[in-house]
Amino acid sequence: MDWGTELWDQFEVLERHTQWGLDLLDKYVKFVKERAEVEQAYAKQLRSLVKKYLPKRPTKDDPEVKFSQQQSFVQLLQEVNDFAGQRELVAESLGIRVCLELAKYSQEMKQERKMHFQEGRRAQQQLENGFKQLETSKRKFERDCREAEKAAHTAERLDQDINATKADVEKAKQQAHLRNHMAEESKNEYAAQLQRFNRDQAHFYFSQMPQIFDKLQDMDERRATRLGAGYGLLSEAELQVVPIIGKCLEGMKVAAESVDAKNDSQVLIELHKSGFARPGDLEFEDFSQVMNRVPSDSSLGTPDGRPELRAASSRSRAKRWPFGKKNKTVVTEDFSHLPPEQQRKRLQQQLEERNRELQKEEDQREALKKMKDVYEKTPQMGDPASLEPRIAETLGNIERLKLEVQKYEAWLAEAESRVLSNRGDSLSRHSRPPDPPATAPPDSSSSSNNSGSQDNKESSEEPPSEEGQDTPIYTEFDEDFEESAPPIGHCVAIYHFEGSSEGTISMSEGEDLSLMEEDKGDGWTRVRRKQGGEGYVPTSYLRVTLN
Repeated sequence: MDWGTELWDQFEVLERHTQWGLDLLDKYVKFVKERAEVEQAYAKQLRSLVKKYLPKRPTKDDPEVKFSQQQSFVQLLQEVNDFAGQRELVAESLGIRVCLELAKYSQEMKQERKMHFQEGRRAQQQLENGFKQLETSKRKFERDCREAEKAAHTAERLDQDINATKADVEKAKQQAHLRNHMAEESKNEYAAQLQRFNRDQAHFYFSQMPQIFDKLQDMDERRATRLGAGYGLLSEAELQVVPIIGKCLEGMKVAAESVDAKNDSQVLIELHKSGFARPGDLEFEDFSQVMNRVPSDSSLGTPDGRPELRAASSRSRAKRWPFGKKNKTVVTEDFSHLPPEQQRKRLQQQLEERNRELQKEEDQREALKKMKDVYEKTPQMGDPASLEPRIAETLGNIERLKLEVQKYEAWLAEAESRVLSNRGDSLSRHSRPPDPPATAPPDSSSSSNNSGSQDNKESSEEPPSEEGQDTPIYTEFDEDFEESAPPIGHCVAIYHFEGSSEGTISMSEGEDLSLMEEDKGDGWTRVRRKQGGEGYVPTSYLRVTLN
């Protein structure tokens, strides 16, 4: 079924229908355009939201970035930012593939529709003109017939009138004959015009207009098909970004599962562990001694001894400094303004940075030397003398960095001794360390254990030692090392360490060791040497790799 056959007389209906179809196409284009604007605004707001909550400080300067909670939050924000990018892609796809292309197609359809209806109106106008000509010839034929009939009646009346002259009768007959001839010509013209009009009308209704209507039908069907495809582009634009959006959502899920409360607690310890020894017990200040004390010539200070009491009180307050108000500190190059443990970590970071810079400068020096050799062998490639300033500059940087490395190594050694000294002071004041390892070093002999136990009892009555390397790390252990336990990893000694204290073990720089127990927050790690023997060494002296 087609419009030309079934709707041959519905020109106005087809005109309204095709206009409605183009209006619907324009309406959909406008809808998609506003939809794209919504997506753009949504993506822009999401990006602004992400920018608002992203950390403002650089990552390396922000201690909070070490916590898994903060890392997960930043990852979550990044996934939201990627999600916003996918919404922008949806808006861009809708704007190009739907708005621009369909709008252009709509203009083409309007031009084609206009052309078809102009052709139809021209055909209608031609048919109407033919009908008007037919009506004109018909009216003329009718008028000429009446005039001829009237002239014939007049001639017949004069012919029968006895009073009429012969001249009047001849004239009337001639007039009747002329009118009859004119009526015959009008009849022939009307017949020809009628035949022509019938032919044009048949061509109009059976050929010309059906063809125009079929073209309009084809145009409208193509428009409807293209509009349906445009409807599909709306969902296709979404389906194209579904895999990436799924990855964004999966990344958000992974970020949520990455929060490790235990690890964050350990990070907090590593960030803020001072390394100071815990304060000892406060001494009893017996003010009643003043009442029983008798001044003598050998007494120091005032007779009532109050200056000595105030001095003792001030010493007691000095021991409890963590609970007092901290004064503003001056930042120093060796970080001596920091607590021992924090100073050690900062020095370790600076030393690693200097070593990386030194390695970079040495690599650059080697590259310049190779380039110079190439220039010497092939002068056309360059002048070897032009590289001398850069080589000299690199050598100067290497010497400077070596001095800085030596300086930081010396400061790091002092900081390590401070940490060990504070650890020794704390252990000598308490029966057990605050966070002792689960196992103790392997026994060398039963006699040595007994003598060591006796020495510990005797040393508990003595004041703490000032040298950290000579002070036992752990003065008392619950059980021996589990020698049968398998290693949980391996490590390499970064520095030489002389294990002179009880529970420690010596190691050489670059020595490979088996990791038996991780650092539990006190700065010591239990290791086993390949040639035998287990003990504790400073964690900062190791490069650890877990199995």
